[in-house]
This record gives sequence, structure tokens and C-alpha cells, in this order.
Amino acid sequence: MLHEPVILFRYFNLETKEEQTICAKHFKTVQSRSDAENIKNKIVIGRYSVLPFYKELENDLSYFNSKLINSFREHRYIADLKNWALDVDVDEPLLTAHTPRTWLSFQDVPDNIPLILKGETNSRKDKWNTHMFAKNKTEAIQIYLKLKNDRFFENQEIYIREYLKLKTYFTDPVNEQPVTKEFRFFCYQDKVLAGGYYWSNHLDQVKKIEEPKISDVPESFLNKLTNIISRSATFYVVDVAQLENGEWILIELNDGQMSGLSEVDPDELYSNLKQCFIE
Repeated sequence: MLHEPVILFRYFNLETKEEQTICAKHFKTVQSRSDAENIKNKIVIGRYSVLPFYKELENDLSYFNSKLINSFREHRYIADLKNWALDVDVDEPLLTAHTPRTWLSFQDVPDNIPLILKGETNSRKDKWNTHMFAKNKTEAIQIYLKLKNDRFFENQEIYIREYLKLKTYFTDPVNEQPVTKEFRFFCYQDKVLAGGYYWSNHLDQVKKIEEPKISDVPESFLNKLTNIISRSATFYVVDVAQLENGEWILIELNDGQMSGLSEVDPDELYSNLKQCFIE
């Protein structure tokens, strides 16, 4: 039987030092998957430690009668945009009503709507105005060719998504990227563990305009998302944003093992995650 969870926190650096310290307050932590004494018969949460060899890590842990909190199949559901933005493997659309329209090819894309392009897992947000946002399909095709020649995406499909106008605080002067009312929530099964404002690097500027509050996100909306996603994933992150008209949408879905905290309180996150294994 697998009861006790353990955190595999393989890399220690200044960026994650505070999180690592807080994590160790709530969970036993290890640095190596070969630490048999502490890995055996465990549910392993591979914080920043599962890629690039997720399947191999899953196989290695099986020798210790252990498993990752998300199986490889669950990880792929989360990581590949088409699995949840297109609902390709279900009998009826589930998340498509809550996220921007998404296409696999330009054949079905309308001509004169704004678009964004991204890989199945990653994007070039740092190059928003040249490698992600397009005013129309013609510009999108040009960006698509850039991404296909970008080694960062060599093993990823490129997807085209409709750009919907979000509530925007200001535009980043460096790359013209809109800084929006967007929040990140860590979830376990159908429970929301902790949430925080998404744009950490711009929080001080945003606060001069408005204090972004996670309580603004309707609980009913989050419940709709978690009820659907928890059918296919255990530990995951949802990024949600508010449209100009006040409605809320799902922007992104990520593996909870690999997602950065943004402004999520690590003490709240790990405390609530620990509680899930006690109940």
C-alpha cells in the first residue's frame, strides 16, 4: 500500500530556496530517486524534478514499489494542449466551453481574428509581439514558421488559439505583452489547495492600479474546472483570467510538479497538500 508522500526536490538553488525550506516543514524531502530508504513504498511528488525523463522516472520508481503523484498518462493529458483544449478523446466537449478556441492547423482558422501560437507545453511569452501574438491569420503563419524553426519546440506540436481580450492593467513596454488579471491555482484531485496572482514580476506595478484578489475568481467557476480535470489528473495547476466583459476563462493547465509558484503562498500550498494525505 502507498500511504506516505515524499517530495523529490532534486535541484537546490537560490530561486527555490525559500520554497524548499517551507516544503521540508510539511513533507519528507529527498534529492535522489535512488534514495531507497526514503523512496520505497511512497507517493513521490517530483517538484521541478520529473523532466525531461518522466516515463523513465516512473519506471525507476516502480522498482521501489513507488509511483509519481501524476502517472505518465496523467502528465501527458496535462502537458499536451490538445488533450484538454480540444477534448479529442472524449465523447462530449468538457473544457472547450471554458477556454479559447484552439486549432491544430490553419485550415479551420478564421482570417481576421487575433491569435496566439504556442507549443503543446511551452510558449515564447518573453517574445510576445514577435513569437506569440498575431493580429490575424497571415501574421500567425509567419510566427508559426518561426516557432517551427525554434529548437525549443522541435518535439512539440504548434497550436493556434484565439486571442480573447482580457482585463488588462498595462502593457509591458519591452515586448508589448499585456499584464492581465490572471491567477494561478494549485489543485489536488477536485480540491483547490492555494492560489495567487500570476504575474509575479509585475505585482508591484499592478498593486498601484488594483489589489488582485483570488477571491474575485468565482468558486463555482473553479469547481467546474476541477470537477472536469480531476477525472484525468491528480496534481495540477489551472491558470485563469478575467475577460474584459467580466467572464472568467481557463488560460492554461500545467503539471503541479513543474509549475512555478507565481504569488502562491508555499506554506499554504504544502500545508493543504499534506492534509490531503491525512484525510
